[in-house]
Amino acid sequence: MTAATHEDLLNEPYTLSEEQIAQFAEQGFIKLKDVFSPEVLDHYGKAITDFVMAKNDLANIPMEERSTYQKAFIQISNLWRESDVAREFVFGKRLGRIAAQLLEVTGVRIYHDQALYKEPSGGFTPWHADQQYWPLATDRTVTAWVPLHAASLDMGPLAFAAGSQNLTEGRDLEISDDSERIIAEKMENGGFPINERPFDAGEVSFHLGWTYHRAGPNTTTDPRRIMTVIYMDEDMTLKEPENENQQRDWEMWCPGAKIDEVIDTPFNPVVYSSR
Repeated sequence: MTAATHEDLLNEPYTLSEEQIAQFAEQGFIKLKDVFSPEVLDHYGKAITDFVMAKNDLANIPMEERSTYQKAFIQISNLWRESDVAREFVFGKRLGRIAAQLLEVTGVRIYHDQALYKEPSGGFTPWHADQQYWPLATDRTVTAWVPLHAASLDMGPLAFAAGSQNLTEGRDLEISDDSERIIAEKMENGGFPINERPFDAGEVSFHLGWTYHRAGPNTTTDPRRIMTVIYMDEDMTLKEPENENQQRDWEMWCPGAKIDEVIDTPFNPVVYSSR
């Protein structure tokens, strides 16, 4: 199979039902089977993994000396700007079209991508909502969470609190031991169902920016290898940052964007549009 054929597969449409779109709107997340074939995952997974390992600056820090955040995963962002293979993957219209349909918008642009590799013996990822970090004017944001292999429960797959995207309490919490404790209590007291299940190979989840989620530790001897792409409405505007994280994200992920204007920068290209 040639590289061109792999790229073609990244652009093939994926059929979503009205029921799935409604489920996403209600629960704030959805897991979709067979988004990618084993051949596609193998091809892009190898190249992305090689890139991540070359960029890993935690390799020489013993696990016991790391913070909770550092124990959770190796985090490498905006691979698409440095790797041609990662760019093909991130710009694939298959994922982008799914994101636009789930958000019920005409198109999506990139906020940024992230590889999240949880090493063997890697720790848990605390409860949090991603959009606490994002200076974005609306909730029309979604993260595609793509395991590059089947992810069993003991590898620490993503877990979601269904319906939590509408809960405003806890949105000011950074990802930390405090967010794990406080949000876990809010999820329990609020009766939010927790979806924590393994991922089949080729299965991909999508969650809104305000959906609370976490992941358990990786107790296996293999790394949990995840590639993510964060999408936003193609008409998304920048808001005045409300905290230091949002100010930092403005400068890092959408430099040059202006408050109250569409985030149309070289860092934030449209990857799918039906216009």
